[in-house]
Amino acid sequence: MIIKEATFISSNTTVDKCPATDLPEYAFIGRSNVGKSSLINMLTGRNKLAKTSSLPGKTQLINHFKINDNWYLVDLPGYGWAKVSKESRDKWQKMIKTYLQQRKNLACVFLLIDSRHDPQQSDLDFIQLLGTLGVPFVLVFTKTDKQSLNKTQEAVAVYKKKLLESWEELPQMFFTSSEEKKGRDEILDFIESVNAELNN
Repeated sequence: MIIKEATFISSNTTVDKCPATDLPEYAFIGRSNVGKSSLINMLTGRNKLAKTSSLPGKTQLINHFKINDNWYLVDLPGYGWAKVSKESRDKWQKMIKTYLQQRKNLACVFLLIDSRHDPQQSDLDFIQLLGTLGVPFVLVFTKTDKQSLNKTQEAVAVYKKKLLESWEELPQMFFTSSEEKKGRDEILDFIESVNAELNN
């Protein structure tokens, strides 16, 4: 897939204010500081499409970007250890869950995981939530350039083992580096294939 257009459409605090559309959308989410904004910018080829920050918790809204005029990329608030109030965290969690439950054109969630860390409970809890809600999802292991290939493979093996404790089948997995543009073609090809299936 070649991305010719990537346009910011809107930022919203509630699902009912999100764009009214039948176009498929793909949501990106992960723990704070997982590299979500950098990955979105890398995928779209736009350096400043999503706002990057050294401070966790920068994304606090549901952000819609229209891609090639035929699908949406959605940047969701991160979760985890962002230094925000419990009230704000609870509000984000409710907003995200409502989005996942009610957004009928949501084709897939890309759940980002830092490849350098052992399985985090917040990630495992979110994976469980997606399964409970019946939302299609894939896992995206980020920051693979920050360590050796062996380290990444070891971390993924640990994740697979952990998930197989409660899942019969593992989701599709992608391995990315925003610095090296690794995983870009694979993710965009995946989105293109899902779009093609939805149009059949």
